[in-house]
Amino acid sequence: MINFEKLEKQEARFLELEKLLADSETMSNQGQYQKLAKEYSDLTPLLQTYREYNNIKKQIEDLKVLLQEKHDSEFEKMMKFEVEDLKIKEKDFYQKLDDLANPKEKEKNRALIMEIRAGTGGEEAGLFAGDLYRMYTRYADKMGWKVELMSVSVSDTGGFKEVVFSISGDGVEKRLKWESGAHRVQRVPATEQSGRIHTSAATVAVLVEPEEVEVNINPADLKIDVYRSSGPGGQSVNTTDSAVRITHMPTGVIVACQDERSQLKNKMKAMRVLRARIMDKIQQENFEKTSKDRKAKIGTGDRSEKIRTYNFPDRRVTDHRIGFTTHQLPSVLDGDMDELTDALIKAEEAEAFKSE
Repeated sequence: MINFEKLEKQEARFLELEKLLADSETMSNQGQYQKLAKEYSDLTPLLQTYREYNNIKKQIEDLKVLLQEKHDSEFEKMMKFEVEDLKIKEKDFYQKLDDLANPKEKEKNRALIMEIRAGTGGEEAGLFAGDLYRMYTRYADKMGWKVELMSVSVSDTGGFKEVVFSISGDGVEKRLKWESGAHRVQRVPATEQSGRIHTSAATVAVLVEPEEVEVNINPADLKIDVYRSSGPGGQSVNTTDSAVRITHMPTGVIVACQDERSQLKNKMKAMRVLRARIMDKIQQENFEKTSKDRKAKIGTGDRSEKIRTYNFPDRRVTDHRIGFTTHQLPSVLDGDMDELTDALIKAEEAEAFKSE
């Protein structure tokens, strides 16, 4: 059900925000301006849809009034067709308005920052971290999502010691928020001469990427170091002080980025990751106050902390949290993750249903 009385109040607030944002006094206070601009931005899709909905309803009412008057048959027929067409649009816009006016937490489309780190297993763990990165990026490509590499540390064998990337698009949070935790692989490494199966692990952290106004960072709390990039990336990367390391003194959170040739671009990327890690740290601390049994989002990569196992001999992927298994391991690693994510979404919905 749509609360139209509430919508009218929101429209009044929307008009008030338009005036406030155009006021010179508001613009001089950047903190207040950003806060109001975010509120305005959040209300815009809802209010635009509400206005479109009201416009369609008005057109229908105007045509109905016209139909009460005498007209030639062709004109009346045309108006009736127009009314029917507008009623279909009215129904569509009502549904859109209902979705916007009554958002569900699971339907939010917030961008994510994902971090993958090699854990137990040496170089094989680094190769597996690379497999996970390719799995997520290929899935993103199939879903039409945008992926942006934030930071990477390559291992000697071409895998990843660590890779950080952002991912955004419709349904990203809904489908990938459960990827946090330790992922375990069982296979024969390419360097294994005896054909013995090894078990290695990599950890994944999924962080919601907050907007700048959601996490207030005082510049005075930051220690920013610049240094020469050490990894691959082109001659200019290695010969200029383009790498950036930012330390947030109050929390001890440290972020480094060296993949861009521009120091400014590296700093901007590092700040995005920093905000996400700080918000996640605050959320974890708040949650730990009410739950002693909470497990850390990213562990040490220890095999006992597994949430999912990728078993190559059996071509099997098992998510241990919900007891789900698929024998389509090659397809999953190639980015066909819908079977897994659908199972996790259904499990979440079933749990939510039980708790209601």
